[in-house]
This record gives sequence, structure tokens and C-alpha cells, in this order.
Amino acid sequence: MKQFLFLPLCFLLILFSSMQHVNAQSKEQDELIQKSKKAKQAFIETDAPMKSLFENAYGYVIFPSIGKGAAGVGGAKGNGVLFEKGKAVGTAKMVQVSVGLQLGGQSYREVIFFENKTAIDRFKQSKLEFAGQASAVAARSGASADVKYRDGVLVFTEEKEGLMLEASIGGQKFTYTAF
Repeated sequence: MKQFLFLPLCFLLILFSSMQHVNAQSKEQDELIQKSKKAKQAFIETDAPMKSLFENAYGYVIFPSIGKGAAGVGGAKGNGVLFEKGKAVGTAKMVQVSVGLQLGGQSYREVIFFENKTAIDRFKQSKLEFAGQASAVAARSGASADVKYRDGVLVFTEEKEGLMLEASIGGQKFTYTAF
């Protein structure tokens, strides 16, 4: 009789623990989506014409907070959300490595706009990389007025806090996970 009760009890415990993991993961995703929406608002507050980029892009990925630090060799890392046609469809991770004259630490947000399905599919397949850091436009009032997509991609960054002195080269690598 004890064995008969033991198996269903084990099954229920396993089911309950897996449901808690799903709920925790869902809560983390919800928090990241909310932070991404706040970052979107911050970009628009800094540069009002950017609103039309958000409305007209095929999709965009927002990294609400990227941490960056360096002392000769540097690195940065952040998590974000990919929106396709206005709907959150997955999470993204960004990792950056750089080398050169650099010292300090900073926190910034980044948004990458995708002009078409081909560009967003490249991102989803983790085939989007940036070599060098000249591809990003610093978000400020009026910055988005005359920008053009390059290979279907447009990038804006906005400093949140910190101080970073740098003359470096590096690259960013992205990975995508669908919901």
C-alpha cells in the first residue's frame, strides 16, 4: 500500500516543482518585457522622432540595461526582448568583448531596429554580429531624424550612468531564444 501511494506522491512533487520553475521563468520574462517597454519610452523621450522608427520597423530588440566594464580589456553583457510587429516573441542576450585603451564602467540601453523579415531572421538565427563599435548612434534629441538602415539594421544606444574612457575595437554577439 505504501508503494502505491509513493509513486503518485513523487509524480505530484515533480509536477509541482516543474510548475514553479515555469512560473519563475515567466515572471523573469515579464519583468524583462516591462523593463524593455520602459526603455522604449526613455528612447522616445530622448528623441521623439524615434517613435516612428518603433512604429514602422519590422521588429526591434531592446536591451534595457547593459553593463560594461574595462581596464585594457573590456566586456559588456545584457539581456533584452525581441519584438516582431509590436509583439514580444523572445529573449535575447548580448555579449561584447573589446581591446584597447579603455578604463571605467558604465550602464547603457540599446535598441536594434530591423527593417525587414530578412534582417530579423538573421538575428533570430544568431547570425547578427557587430565588429567595431561605430555602428551605433548615440540617442539624443533629433538623432533619429536622418538615420538610414545598413544591411536592414539600425542601432541606437543611450548611456544611463557611469564613465567610460575608451579608444578600442571589439564586437558584439547576440543569441536569441523564442518564448
